[in-house]
Amino acid sequence: MTWKSLKAVVPGIAVAVAAVIPCSVASAQAPSLEEQLAAQYKLVKMGSDTGGYSVVDPGTLLAIQKGGILGVPYTDKTVLTTKYEGGAVHSPNSLLVQGRKSIFGHFSQTQSQGQATHLFQTGEKVYPTKVEVNLQKDTVTMGIVACDTCNKTDPPTYNKAQVVFEFPKGTLAKASAGDVEDTIGQLLSISDDSNQGQGDQQGNDQQGGQQGQDQGQAQGQGQGQQGQQQQSQPETIQMGMTQDQVQATLGQPEKIVNLGPKQIFVYKDLKVTFFNGRVVDVQ
Repeated sequence: MTWKSLKAVVPGIAVAVAAVIPCSVASAQAPSLEEQLAAQYKLVKMGSDTGGYSVVDPGTLLAIQKGGILGVPYTDKTVLTTKYEGGAVHSPNSLLVQGRKSIFGHFSQTQSQGQATHLFQTGEKVYPTKVEVNLQKDTVTMGIVACDTCNKTDPPTYNKAQVVFEFPKGTLAKASAGDVEDTIGQLLSISDDSNQGQGDQQGNDQQGGQQGQDQGQAQGQGQGQQGQQQQSQPETIQMGMTQDQVQATLGQPEKIVNLGPKQIFVYKDLKVTFFNGRVVDVQ
């Protein structure tokens, strides 16, 4: 039976089949380039409190491969765009940067603080803040923010920047996600640092708690080291030691036998005999 005869005989079924087919085709469509890149680059989550901005949830850690990306502190309203095309980094024009900061009214303030701009260096670590694909313009835009814990930046500023990867006209629509990731990796490669940003996850908004944890860990490590040192060094009792010195070495005795000028400290596996407060025998 042909499709025309099926519609004539059972019109309801024909309509139902026609309605289902487009949905099945749509559900089978491959993810877009932007969706594939979003799966590859996990975005960082930033938060803020009275202490300022900080990293709430680290994203994919990226390592800068070429210098020239110009950024500003995270609190700055300015967004600086660095372009990457044909393997070359094109930093924003310094006069344009100054003009934009003057418009936003932040230039004099950040300049006085010595934080007007930050030129990212090769090897610095950053997180992605956004990934956008524009097929019509053949561009992929990635926002980044510094991993201050990774870069040991103190005080933290979380410098941010925006990088536009420009592809030859008409090529981005045909490019695979792998090809695009290779191009991005020329400037921002995925870091293999397994310890990335665990400290940065606490960030400024958890500095108080982090400092407390650090102090607790330091104290615990110190106590552990002391314990190890005590275990590694044999306990020594010498003739002539005082009762206080013995207790400092062996601890409080289980029993004390007081015979006037003669006293005996009874421990689990030995006895220490004192005469006039000094050790005269150990059994």
